[in-house]
Amino acid sequence: VQLQASGGGLVQAGGSLRLSCQASGSISNIDNLGWYRQAPGKERELVARMRRGGITNYAAPVKGRFTMSRDSFQNKVYLQMNSLKPEDTAVYYCNADGGFYCRGGACTSQGISWGQGTLVTVSS
Repeated sequence: VQLQASGGGLVQAGGSLRLSCQASGSISNIDNLGWYRQAPGKERELVARMRRGGITNYAAPVKGRFTMSRDSFQNKVYLQMNSLKPEDTAVYYCNADGGFYCRGGACTSQGISWGQGTLVTVSS
């Protein structure tokens, strides 16, 4: 499945942003949907991961501030980010891993897909 992330921007510390990730096919049967981020000079890290059954895990730095959700009818995944901090500044990527997706009546196994990334900058 192809993924396209959007919603990044510049926000002051304490503010909120909502990221969106549009999938090109059905996300209902994808094993794992996730959001990752990569700050300058650092490795890409997991932010949140939602399993097919809906159980969602969050990285410790964002727990209680970020919420991941999905709309299976629109094939979208969201990341609501509240109480943003300067250390949340990064390029955010959506990810799909495992299971299968369907499009136009045809279903295909899902490997690992990444969106193109959207930049979030939090000013102090």
